[in-house]
Amino acid sequence: RREYKKQQLDESDIFQSPFDQFEAWMEQALNSDLVEPTAITLATASSDGYPTARTVLLKKYDEQGYVFYTNYSSRKGAQLDQNPRACLLFFWPELERQIRIEGHIEKEDREQSEAYFNSRPFKSRVAALVSQQSSPVKSRKQLEEEFEALKEKYEDGEVPLPDDWGGYRLKPVRFEFWQGRRSRMHDRIEYELQQNDWIIRRLAP
Repeated sequence: RREYKKQQLDESDIFQSPFDQFEAWMEQALNSDLVEPTAITLATASSDGYPTARTVLLKKYDEQGYVFYTNYSSRKGAQLDQNPRACLLFFWPELERQIRIEGHIEKEDREQSEAYFNSRPFKSRVAALVSQQSSPVKSRKQLEEEFEALKEKYEDGEVPLPDDWGGYRLKPVRFEFWQGRRSRMHDRIEYELQQNDWIIRRLAP
């Protein structure tokens, strides 16, 4: 395995707000020619505790939380209905960095979801209308036929927002910023929300 030796993470260099620290690292990722800097592993769990994970794309972030969009009837949507807690993981191997964000999930309001949906490319909107995400399908051929039929039906570009499609916002209660270091002596800085204050501490690697 290779040594991590590009950078370090020290308490004297970090922001007191995890949102500011996140923005600083995200800006560096966006300016580093990474393939998908906004890709995140989203981990959810059902009410009986079984976890699942998948990759989604971060679409918006601010101090109110981190927003991604999906099908509410999907497996992750069902789990978030049962257990509205989740974890986001950003991994940027080129920068030897990870960010983990844990928190509570809320749905975005319909107006916000519709605004984002309408900003998507035409074919992506049609695909969202075709796909009953996570449900069994008869064949690829059937999906493609339905896709072509809806492309023709909505050739004017006015694709309606599906009832079961929209945004989720993760409202953080914990962040961990991880910087790879030599000899596996990694830097890990945690921010934990306690009664409206962010408590900062270093974790053992």
